[in-house]
Parts: sequence; structure tokens; C-alpha cells
Amino acid sequence: QVQLVESGGGLVQAGRSLKLSCAASGSIFSVETMSWYRQVPGKERTLVASITKAGNTQYADYVKGRFTISRDNANDAVYLTMNTLNVEDTGVYYCYAYISPIINYDVERERDYWGQGTQVTVSP
Repeated sequence: QVQLVESGGGLVQAGRSLKLSCAASGSIFSVETMSWYRQVPGKERTLVASITKAGNTQYADYVKGRFTISRDNANDAVYLTMNTLNVEDTGVYYCYAYISPIINYDVERERDYWGQGTQVTVSP
């Protein structure tokens, strides 16, 4: 069974930095796009940053120049380095990956996987 496990969230003061990590584990054939999403209470989950297997990246406008997404294909991991954090960056950050799993020795079509979420709280 495929799992995404996140780490690195916490409480940080505005202006400081934080790095989130997410690793995929289980019976995996391939990991395609990996992304980070953010959700705040009462609102939908929205894309923060995304990276393809080839390393092409995409960012939400409000994090451009402050956040960097990267990945380690050998270890099926993705990272989000968040610099110059502000209070508006507070939320639960979810790791997402589009993965082709191996189920009962068969390579299955790609499907969506989500991590459990990690809380990031930025104080003034």
C-alpha cells in the first residue's frame, strides 16, 4: 500500500524559514508529479507548488520568490523550502503525488495520493 508521510511543520515567527518534507513509500512503480497544497479552515485546498518528474516547477503567485519545491527521485521524496514566511502562510500543508502503484504484482494506472497533512503556523 502506498503512503505519503510528511514532516517539518510547526510554529515559526514571521520572516523565518521552514522546510517541509514528504516521502512516498510502499509498492511503487513510478512517481510522476509531486505537489504541495495548503488548506485553511473554511476554504478549499489550493495548490502551493508542483514539480514534475523531469523537474519542471509551478508556483502559486503568492509564494513565487519565497518558496522552492524540489524532489529526490531516487527516494520518491519532495520538499518545500519556505522562506520569508508571513502570517498568511499559516495552514495545513498536504503533500500530493501522482503515483503508479504495484498491486498484486501488477503495475496499475497512476492515481492520486495524499499525505495526512502537517500544520504550519506563522506567528506575527
